[in-house]
Formats: sequence, structure tokens, C-alpha cells
Amino acid sequence: MKSLSQILPQSGEYQIFGTSDHTVGGFSSDSREVGSDVMFVARKGLVVDGHAFIPEVIEKGVKVILCEELPIEIKTDVCYVRCANLLDTLTHLLNKFYDYPSDQLKLIGITGTNGKTTTATLCYELFKSLGYKTGLISTVINRIHLDEEWATHTTPDIIKLYSLLDRMVKEGCSHVFMEVSSHALDQNRIAGLNFSGAVFTNLTHDHLDYHKTFDSYIKAKKKFFDGLSKATFALINSDDIHGQIMVQNCKAKIYTYALRGIADFKIKVLENNLHGLHLKYKHIEWFSRLVGVFNGYNLAAVLGVAILLGEDENQVLQKMSDLKSVDGRFDWMRNESDGRVGIVDYAHTPDAVEKILSNIQELRKTNQKIITVIGCGGNRDRDKRPEMARIATELSDQLILTSDNPRDEDPADIIRQMETGISDDNFHKYLIVIDREQAIKTACSLSQKGDIILLAGKGHEKYQEIKGVKTFFDDKEKLRKYLLNI
Repeated sequence: MKSLSQILPQSGEYQIFGTSDHTVGGFSSDSREVGSDVMFVARKGLVVDGHAFIPEVIEKGVKVILCEELPIEIKTDVCYVRCANLLDTLTHLLNKFYDYPSDQLKLIGITGTNGKTTTATLCYELFKSLGYKTGLISTVINRIHLDEEWATHTTPDIIKLYSLLDRMVKEGCSHVFMEVSSHALDQNRIAGLNFSGAVFTNLTHDHLDYHKTFDSYIKAKKKFFDGLSKATFALINSDDIHGQIMVQNCKAKIYTYALRGIADFKIKVLENNLHGLHLKYKHIEWFSRLVGVFNGYNLAAVLGVAILLGEDENQVLQKMSDLKSVDGRFDWMRNESDGRVGIVDYAHTPDAVEKILSNIQELRKTNQKIITVIGCGGNRDRDKRPEMARIATELSDQLILTSDNPRDEDPADIIRQMETGISDDNFHKYLIVIDREQAIKTACSLSQKGDIILLAGKGHEKYQEIKGVKTFFDDKEKLRKYLLNI
């Protein structure tokens, strides 16, 4: 608990209406999550205007309100802090309340279209194995050292993010690795945080339902690197053509990682099979349990981060050999009786689908067929639907189009849009099974000895969202049921 006067900026574009003689025990912009000691943050969102809930939160006992506009009715026992720039004031309040949590941590942000979750999670696991108390903020899960909670967003909203970092500080965490999404950057969810380093993985077609244009998507990602200070580092994938764009006019020290070109942290893939990767860094050869060339990039990023944070190179490589694959990322199982392999992966962009199927093509033997089950999410970027279907059809022997998370859309309509990307020459290669469980069962039934089944799109998710309702659904569970028991 801190007094309002303790945490308010000494100067700024804000006005106080009412007495500031109140204490603050937390913050919330959700009217359902308030109490008498919580400061309610009323702001205009993309869909909902938080100012509309001011009367409701006052009824619940809220005494301090941060807002952009005053309500019509002013309560004399409530303190209203009206801001010309709510974000600046909120950022100051959060930092003062939580004692600048990011200054007490080595905070590393990972951004890019693909590879964020794997890179962040591998960094967390690596530093945990090196003996540090470590935090993770990811699409899948948030970890406060050994405690964990399921994530609802790739990057939490700014209020939850500061609270989460505060919990990590109190738990004694020294390092925190977090995914930084383009949505979070556009919405300023990481405002006021002091990053020790930033990683760029790659940039491909995604989230254009939100950003509208690819140029806007690039600018959102670049915003992260534009905000870095001279005391930080920026580690970019130099094999990606957008890497140099990210660090144009960047004040941070710039480093690179790559598999193909010259880089500060270059890894060479000597062998790639279903048992893992045989890799070489400088003169040192080592083995990773992770599968796929794309994981070579993730591992190069992790290696670079560790060394830039001052860790011993040889010890890092030794520990990296023990790292396991991340839930829902090239997550595979094998039917030992007939050699059939099932793979669950979060690939939900054209680039990700192409990368994983290209890697499976490299791994398979001549007589192994690739059967892919894929859908596209509803209420999301529609332009990528035909492209994903085209790639999946061209790189698979058999394709099954099905539901992903249709949300408010008709799954049949989504599939019809996907179909437009399939050429006439490949029409014989696919079929439609709208129900996802039946699609998985069909893929397993069609498979023969040694074949490879890919379930793409949902990865780690343990639900399917239809018409606003999330129902438990786990691709791995279904694959286990039909691949291992048929």
C-alpha cells in the first residue's frame, strides 16, 4: 500500500479533483477486478470505453480513479486524476508503486513473427539450469521461478505486466525473458520498462487483421528497438531481410545471429533428423534434442543472449544440449508398433507452415507420406488463409482442411476461403472434415506404416473457441488417442 501523493508525478499534465489523501493497493482497468484500495484506470480502448464503468466501480468502493475525462457526476469522497496523457501518468504511477521492477531485473524481450515462445522458453530453461531464479512471460505460460500460471495474452496488459514483474522481483528472480508482441508494442503495453536486451527472430505475414498493412506491422516491431537505450543490446537474426530494418537508428549495441550468413553468433547445422540437431558453433560440435532447422535459429538466439549476458560459452553449450522442445512446438510422438509419427505444432502463419513442412520434407524417408491437418482462426487475418492452404497442399501428400478456433465465423466459410489458394493440379490431394477431432481421427486412419501426421495451428492450446465459448480441446490428447491406439 502506498499513498496517492507518494506515487503521483511531482509535475505533469494532470489535474486532481477531490482529496489525494487516499492509499493505493493496486491498479485495474477491469471493473470486475476492483476493490476499495484499487485505483481504477478508465481509458478508451479499441472496443470498450472504460469511462462508462466509473459509476459501477464507485459503487464497489473505489476511491481513486485515473481517467482521461471526468464523469458527469462527481462524488466528493472520490479522487479523480484527469490526464492529458494517461499512458505517461499510468507508467509513472506503476513504476513508483512497484519500485521500478524492471530496474531490478535483467529483462530480455523477444519479438518477431515466429520463434518468440520457443526462444523465450529456452532462455528461461537455460538460465534456470545455470542456477538462476528466472521468470518467463510467454504465449503459453507465465513462470515466476517455479510457480506458473496459464497466459491469456502473448504480452499481458501494462497493469498486469508490472504486477507480474513485481512478483518476480519479490520471488528473487534475477532474469526475466518475455515475448513482446506487435499488438503490445502498438498498444504501449511495455511502456516505462527498462530492457537489458532485445531479440528479433524474423518477420513474415501475420496479424494484418489488426495492423492492416505489412508496413504498419514492421513499424510496430521496430518500435521496440527504437526505444532501447545505449546500455542495452539488440540481437537480430541477420539471415532475415528485416533484421537490419529493425535496428536502423537503434541506440543499443547491435549483435547478429545466423545459420547462413556471417554473424556474431553463427551456428551450422551438420545434421537434422527426428532425434534432434547436430550443430557446430565455432570449433565446438554439440547435439540438441530439438528438431528442425528453424530450431537452429532459436538455439542461436538463445546462445547469443546467454553470452551477451555474461555467461561462460562452454557451460552454456553444455547446458543447451539438455534443453527439451517447448510444448506444442514440433511436439512429436511415435507409434512404436508401425513407425507412424505424429507432430503437433503451433504453425499458424504461411511462413511457419512452410518452414515446418519443409523441415518434415527433409526428415522423411522416400516411402513416408506427409498428412497435414490444418485450419485457420476466425476473426483474424483473412488474407493468409488461401496462402496457408496453398503451401500445406504443395508440401503434403494428403491435406485435411478443418476447424481451428472459428470464433464468431462459420468454419465452412473459413475453409472455403482457404480452398481458393489450392491450385487445380492439387485438388485431388485434399478433403474437408470440419470437426477437428474427426479430422485428426481421419488423418490417423488414412496413415500407413511410417507415415508422418502434422496437426498445425493450435499447438499448446488446450481449447477450441466457437461462438464465444472455449471448450477443452487438446491436439496432443487426440493424436495420442487415435495414433497410438488404432
